[in-house]
Amino acid sequence: MTAKLKNNMHREKILFLLVAIIMGNSLMTAALDPTIITTDEPGLNNPEPTEQSFLPQKPVLQPKETVPVTGNYVVNNTAGKPCIKVSMGVEYIVIEKKKASYFNLDPTTTLATGRCGEKEAVLSLAIVGEGGYLNLTFEKEGNLSYVSKVNANLAPGKGNKNYPGVIEHEKLFPTAAGRSFKCNSQTKFHLAENLRVKLVPLQFQAFKLTNGKFGEEVECWADFNKRIIPIIIGATAVALLLIAVLTFLIIWNRRRAGYDRI
Repeated sequence: MTAKLKNNMHREKILFLLVAIIMGNSLMTAALDPTIITTDEPGLNNPEPTEQSFLPQKPVLQPKETVPVTGNYVVNNTAGKPCIKVSMGVEYIVIEKKKASYFNLDPTTTLATGRCGEKEAVLSLAIVGEGGYLNLTFEKEGNLSYVSKVNANLAPGKGNKNYPGVIEHEKLFPTAAGRSFKCNSQTKFHLAENLRVKLVPLQFQAFKLTNGKFGEEVECWADFNKRIIPIIIGATAVALLLIAVLTFLIIWNRRRAGYDRI
């Protein structure tokens, strides 16, 4: 092998080593440079969420009243079939120093549980983070079912004060088996001196549900009155108008008969 050929091979080896060194440095720089990597996975650029960031917020009382969001809640029995179905919006009203404050239950932060029995069933709604709860107890007597107990508690974020309340031994909203109770008007419970709970709108059915759907509706008295009172007023106005017209015609006919005799 000539000296010239050996020199060329030596140069090629040196060039190859230089290229390898340069490429190796570039890869190492890219691996160490954090500005090159972008990802949404925790543990790289984004720090892993701490446990504190997931802590639920306590209820915050509001000075003004707003319409609550309607939530749909179902309790299933051991066979996986619904024994309670409720659709309602829930508003807590707290009275302190004769001043009312309000909190609306958010269905997205509410845990619905309960139990199903042959003659008693319970729907329990819990605000996550021990912010409060609302329990509805249903009882069955023969062909009728009704709400026998309503108990609730609200634990607002400021301070450690709780607002519990209960009404029991009642027979509220009696409904025949297979039918649902519905009320678009507000339904308010006075559970304690400083706690009210308002349900609006409200529809529920307990014990017997066909295919998990609400049965024929039983209208509440408030809705019935709102619907029937305008009809009664209208009918009364028409009746009074007819009486006035008939009275006028009778008087006019009598006067005309008197003129004819003269």
